[in-house]
Amino acid sequence: MALSAMANYNFTRRHFFFGSLLAGAVPAAGFGSSPNLKMLGFKSPNEKLNIASIGAGGKARSSINICNNAKENIVALCDPDGASAKMMFEKFDKAPRYTDFRKMFDKEGKNIDAVIVATPDFMHAICSTWAMERGKHVYCQKPLTRTIWEARLLTHLAAKYKVATQMGNQGYSNEGTRQCAEMIWDGAIGNVTEVRAWTNRPIWPQGLTVEPAAQPVPPTMDWEAWTGVSTAGRPYSKEIAPFNWRGFYDYGCGALGDMACHILGAPNMALMLGAPSSVECIMQEGKSSFMFPKKSIIRFDFPQRGNMPPVKIFWHDGMSEPPAAPEGLSQDEILGDMPRPPREGQPAPERKGRLSNNGSLFIGDKGFITTGTYGEGTRLVPSDRMKDYKFPPAILKRAPASNEAGHHADWIHAAKTGEPADSNFAIAGPFTEWILLGTLALRFEGKLEWDSEKMRTNNAEANKLIKPLFRKGWTLAKA
Repeated sequence: MALSAMANYNFTRRHFFFGSLLAGAVPAAGFGSSPNLKMLGFKSPNEKLNIASIGAGGKARSSINICNNAKENIVALCDPDGASAKMMFEKFDKAPRYTDFRKMFDKEGKNIDAVIVATPDFMHAICSTWAMERGKHVYCQKPLTRTIWEARLLTHLAAKYKVATQMGNQGYSNEGTRQCAEMIWDGAIGNVTEVRAWTNRPIWPQGLTVEPAAQPVPPTMDWEAWTGVSTAGRPYSKEIAPFNWRGFYDYGCGALGDMACHILGAPNMALMLGAPSSVECIMQEGKSSFMFPKKSIIRFDFPQRGNMPPVKIFWHDGMSEPPAAPEGLSQDEILGDMPRPPREGQPAPERKGRLSNNGSLFIGDKGFITTGTYGEGTRLVPSDRMKDYKFPPAILKRAPASNEAGHHADWIHAAKTGEPADSNFAIAGPFTEWILLGTLALRFEGKLEWDSEKMRTNNAEANKLIKPLFRKGWTLAKA
């Protein structure tokens, strides 16, 4: 089936494959549907996009290279950290370079069609907002934002300005993620009432109790621009930038922000999770007043969705192996990421027991499904259940390729045709909202009851963190 046909497929015509499981649960326009994006500004598929990147070091490098390899134009680069951005600045030496994205838009705006946002989490919302308000398509790294209010804002603005959007959780374009959804909708493991997900993150410092000491700002760093909207007021320290910012409440979202939008992508899609009713941190180690902990377990509870029963999601971070297998599975069963095949001419890597850095396990009343970091390696467990198993008919739109390049290609296709990308902000915004509830739960004792419509919890102090403060001189443009 052609990509355009799959994008417009109406799931109500295929409900007979899934019996009553999906009754009332799938949107009439199909999973991943969003308002019609056809409008002035969408290019012909034969035209090249002029792409600017806010962020040129770190994770931005792969996005820039993927878009360049897809024969799109890289027309401007912005990064306050010249040392981190050096490789891309030199590779695209004809592209104007900036340290402040606002100046880039002022000078280069007329020449930009689309924008990559690959900054620390706390700058995602303002960069994406400025781009969308100027009619630019946006590929924003995960998590979509640092706060819940910002996630909802970006969802609203993407619909308002009708631009092509995509969050950088490339597992949403993975074949295994779609197989997982279709298996569950086909009743492969019956009613799913629990999911366990885990990661070995953080692999950066967290749980510190002493603030980093001030250090001289490197000549290659524009610390004013890097600090951006943040009201934290911290001086420069190499313990913050360019990499360790993720562990700070003011700049990042910890292990949840780094990996949950990947690992929980398959559960979000397959179980059509929507908004949870509550979230609670049930364990943490290394609690800090300004950083995420070294290790934690968070429980999300979701109400019934259509004919899908209530489900509880357990998130484990700081793990060295998967959580204990539930009753009905051997403790030796390999869960999550599959062992990587050996390189040609090399011996197979030793794997001790069921060690797996990342993954998820769906627990149904008729069996189990496990997936890897990005939804890959989707399979029934115990493993012998896969011997004669045949995947159900494919009904979900497939990305151009089941990898990061395919996820970018899906966004580029959206920018040229108006067909929504797999993780467009209509999907990524609500998904990010419930992930970010976990970052709130880490900071407060007891269960947080969540009222999604009113965007508030039952905790007045937690509610103060739903919307961010912005430093003087930094605004969300017209919003």
